[in-house]
Amino acid sequence: MLSELLAQHPGLARRTAQRWISRWISENQIVASGAGRARRYQSVRSATVEFAVSEPDRFAPQIPLSADSRDILAYIDQTLSARKPVGYQRDFLADYQPNKSWYLSAPLRRQLHKIGKTAQAGAAAGTYSRAILNRLLIDLSWASSHLEGNTYTRLDTRELIEHGKAAVGKAALETQMILNHKSAIELLVDNASHASFNRYTLMNLHSALAENLLPNPADEGRVRQHAVEIGKSVYRPPSVPQQIDEALDLLLAKLNQIADPFEQSFFALVHLPYLQPFADINKRTSRLVANLPLFRANLCPLTFVDVPEQSYSRAILGLYEMTRVELLRDLYLWAYERSSQEYLAIKQDLAEPDPSRLAYRDLIKQTIRAVVQQPGADALGLIEQAVAQHVPPADRANLHALLVEELRRLHEGVLARYGLRPSELALWKAAQSSSRVR
Repeated sequence: MLSELLAQHPGLARRTAQRWISRWISENQIVASGAGRARRYQSVRSATVEFAVSEPDRFAPQIPLSADSRDILAYIDQTLSARKPVGYQRDFLADYQPNKSWYLSAPLRRQLHKIGKTAQAGAAAGTYSRAILNRLLIDLSWASSHLEGNTYTRLDTRELIEHGKAAVGKAALETQMILNHKSAIELLVDNASHASFNRYTLMNLHSALAENLLPNPADEGRVRQHAVEIGKSVYRPPSVPQQIDEALDLLLAKLNQIADPFEQSFFALVHLPYLQPFADINKRTSRLVANLPLFRANLCPLTFVDVPEQSYSRAILGLYEMTRVELLRDLYLWAYERSSQEYLAIKQDLAEPDPSRLAYRDLIKQTIRAVVQQPGADALGLIEQAVAQHVPPADRANLHALLVEELRRLHEGVLARYGLRPSELALWKAAQSSSRVR
């Protein structure tokens, strides 16, 4: 029977086939007689055994998979009733020793560094992510939302982010999800140079992603206080708030100790969804957190562009139900190669960051925000006052011109950068129009 099963399913690992046979025997679906080469199997219901099992190779064929990954697929592709219910395994996190334990091998880490290296490798932390921000906002917002079933196209996403135009016929939830991603990505990029893996960063990132999407707004940016269930899975995350808090503190402590940015990135992608620290939006949070180490190291981002939703879901299921990372690791490598190809193709076209924008980025944001939030005030006067107070004489003319230009091209697609709302921009524009008429 083993040879027949392997012949019918050439991508199936031998040990997986053996496990299936053992399970069928224990479930009385088949009976075995004889020993060794003479051992024979017969279906309880018929004289012929039918291998009514899920193909392990229905995973996206363009993603190369290891034998271990196929073994994971073979298990999670069974029906729910055939999979063993399992709870949170504390040892999965506790046994991991930063910089001693490795989910990504040394050769794989070297490969990822080679793939993701950019011309800004030696620049200040976050330089590259700021240089590609406009493209990054579209790609990562679209791809991460798509993994949650969002039906916005890439073009729809671009129109929403760049021009504030919601796609016709799309649910408000989908539009909100895209905009939340944009805000969360901007939050990460703005703080890439000094953000740590702590509760402040994590909670505020979740809050940005969850805004106006959760049944209870109090769950935004807060560790969950109740049990949750995972759809289409036999995995049950921890439900006691104290246990969740303790595990989250340990997770963040270990995450901060990891030296390699790719290992750090993958660790976040593994353990945040597995713990499920929030009432919802855990996977989205993990996908953005996984980019923070890459932003800080000026590596290409992981945008998840072209990652099939079902492939990602099954990789996460293998993590949930088996605490095995091989399938998610294969997906991570393939996804990162795809992302890097997109960004390395445009890196030669990237303009060097404007030194003035970089040096005075906080002042620029504060000044633009102050001008818009005071629609009745003299905009040029406010700019001149801010420049005179905070900028050395040699830089004042250049920064004054820069602020005027920023104000001139202000639109809804960049408001989150300044902490502004569309209603505030509308009031300010109306006030400017009224003053010109007078």
